[in-house]
Amino acid sequence: MTPGGRVALVTGGAHRVGRSIALALAEAGMHVAFTFWSSPDAATATLTELKDLGVRAHATRCDVGDPGQVTAMVAEVTTQLGPPDVLVNSASSFAPDPFPPDNFDVWHRTFDVVLHGAYYCAAAVAPGMLDRARGLIVNIVDLSAWQPWPDRGAHSVAKAASLALTRQLAVELAPAVRANAIALGPTIAPEHFDDEQVERLRDRTLLGRWIGGAEVGRAVLYLVETESVTAECLTVDGGEQYGHVRHRFGTHQTQHPRSFG
Repeated sequence: MTPGGRVALVTGGAHRVGRSIALALAEAGMHVAFTFWSSPDAATATLTELKDLGVRAHATRCDVGDPGQVTAMVAEVTTQLGPPDVLVNSASSFAPDPFPPDNFDVWHRTFDVVLHGAYYCAAAVAPGMLDRARGLIVNIVDLSAWQPWPDRGAHSVAKAASLALTRQLAVELAPAVRANAIALGPTIAPEHFDDEQVERLRDRTLLGRWIGGAEVGRAVLYLVETESVTAECLTVDGGEQYGHVRHRFGTHQTQHPRSFG
């Protein structure tokens, strides 16, 4: 799909990863709508940045876990910018969820945002995509889709389900609409992280660095522009999923010991 002039919808696009994706798509010439929930100031700033790139942009407050709000949001985006050609489900929740729980609030809220929200948004944009015989849905996941994370059970299980949802959507909507996922490693350090936390996560990757939001934006843009990839998960993690191998064998070498030259 040629991105120029197309319409993208990014959930959770006010800050962090969602913002980086929105900006990358706008820089490629796409008109961008994004949702936010609890970050109105960040949403205002991001909206200004998008418009400064010379594209049309729109921000709307929406609880993606509420199907009624999602339906109204997609209708609003369609009125303001046109029907979405690309949907990026980036809204997420990362609240602690130790097991056994005292209550089920975090479990239900996490699934509402991560899984149900992606499902509702996909269901809202899919009819228009099918009518136009083009479209792309991208679900943002992370390594917890394969690796259970302690005290983050809701997040891990919801991300694994999002990966399954990606494949299901690809099957249901083919051949007109493609669906893919992007699995992230350490991307943008939270403001509350200290130097030790930042270094520890950096050291877990094979490349020895945090990914950065721009890398995620480029990955999404690749999926927009390619025409032959669907039902796949593109892992953009700096090699974190295999970083444990270096520590297991006690080496941090950047060059293989048997390399020549």
